[in-house]
Amino acid sequence: MVVDREGFSKFITAAIRNHPLIEVVNEEFTELDVGATPAFAPRQGGRTRGSPLLIATGPLTSPALAEQIARLTGSEYLYFYDSIAPIVEAESINLDIAFRASRYDKGEADYLNCPMNREEYEAFVAALVAAEKVPTKDFEQPKFFEGCLPVEVMAERGRDTLAYGPMKPVGLIDPRTGRRPYAVVQLRQDDLHATLYNMVGFQTRMKYPEQQRVFRMIPGLERAEFVRLGSMHRNTFIHAPRLLTPRLELKSHPGIYFAGQMIGVEGYVESAAMGLYAGLVLAERLTGRELPLPPPDTALGALVRHISQASEGDFQPMNVNFGLMEIPPAYRRKEKRLDLARHALDQLENWARLAGIGGAAAPVRSVAGAPA
Repeated sequence: MVVDREGFSKFITAAIRNHPLIEVVNEEFTELDVGATPAFAPRQGGRTRGSPLLIATGPLTSPALAEQIARLTGSEYLYFYDSIAPIVEAESINLDIAFRASRYDKGEADYLNCPMNREEYEAFVAALVAAEKVPTKDFEQPKFFEGCLPVEVMAERGRDTLAYGPMKPVGLIDPRTGRRPYAVVQLRQDDLHATLYNMVGFQTRMKYPEQQRVFRMIPGLERAEFVRLGSMHRNTFIHAPRLLTPRLELKSHPGIYFAGQMIGVEGYVESAAMGLYAGLVLAERLTGRELPLPPPDTALGALVRHISQASEGDFQPMNVNFGLMEIPPAYRRKEKRLDLARHALDQLENWARLAGIGGAAAPVRSVAGAPA
C-alpha cells in the first residue's frame, strides 16, 4: 500500500477541523495535570478534570511532553531511539543448515543458529561494510550505545569484531560437521506460535534492499522472507505490555488511554487502526458499556494482542503481519493466506455486529471478495 503523506495529512486535518464535535486547540501540549479521579486531565483546552484522557502523540513527541509521559509511566518504560533487528518468517529458514541449540546446551534450545565458515564470514563482513546505508536526518542524530551498535558499525571496527560479538560461535557445535563454526548468526523466537524469528544483535542502518541482499548471504537464510527489516531511528514509544490493558488503558491510572504509533505499532494503517480502536473503546465506556476485544485471528485483534501481551523483556514496535495472528490450523500453510484473510474479515464483521458497530467492517472487501 502506498500512502501520499501530504494528501493523507490534508484529508485527515480537514476531517478533524470540520467536525462539529471536535475542538482543535493550536497550542503545544506540555503538561499533564494530576486529577483526583480517575485520570490526569490537561490544563489546556478547558477539559473537565477527571474525564477520560487519550494520549495519541506521535514518534517525534516534544521533549516537554515526553518528560511528562515519562513521569506518568516511569522513565524506564519510555524509549527514544528505536533499535530494531530484522524478523524472519520461520518457514523460510533452511533447517537443513540452521540448527536449534543454546550455547553449551544450557536451558532449552531457544535459538536457531546459522553457521558460517571463515570464507563465508569474511564475505559477509565485506558486504556489510560496502552496503548502502540510510543517511541520518538532522532531527534524529543517534547516540549509539556500545551495547546496541548497528551491525555494520561493528563490522567497520575490524574483520573479527562481529565474531567476538553477536556472531561469536562459542558453545555451539554444528551437527553437520561436529565442529564449532567460525561464526554464527542466532535467531530467537519472536512470537507465541514460533512463526517468527528475530535476528539477534542485527540492528542496522542499511537500506532495505541492501538488508535483504546482504542477510540472504547468511547460510540458512538464502530464501529468507522478512516481515520486518532492521532500523535505528528517533522514535518515542512506551513499553505497552507492561503499561497498558488490552483496551489501551494505563494499568496504573485508569481513565488514561494511549493510541497511535506511541503504543508500539509501526505504519500508517496500524497507527490509524489503534486510534480507531481507542475511539471505539472510549465511546463504549462513555455509554456505560465495555467493547469486546477483537478476535486474535484478525489483523486488528493481532495488533491489540501484540501491544498488550508481547514479551515484556524485549518489546519492539511492529507492523501487522500474519505471524502476529492466531491462525486456525486450517489456514497455517502459506498458500492458504488468502483464505485466512477472508476468514479474518468474516471474524471482523462478526465482532463489529457483536459490538454494535453498524457496517463498520463492510467496506474492507474488494469487488472480488478478496481483502482490499
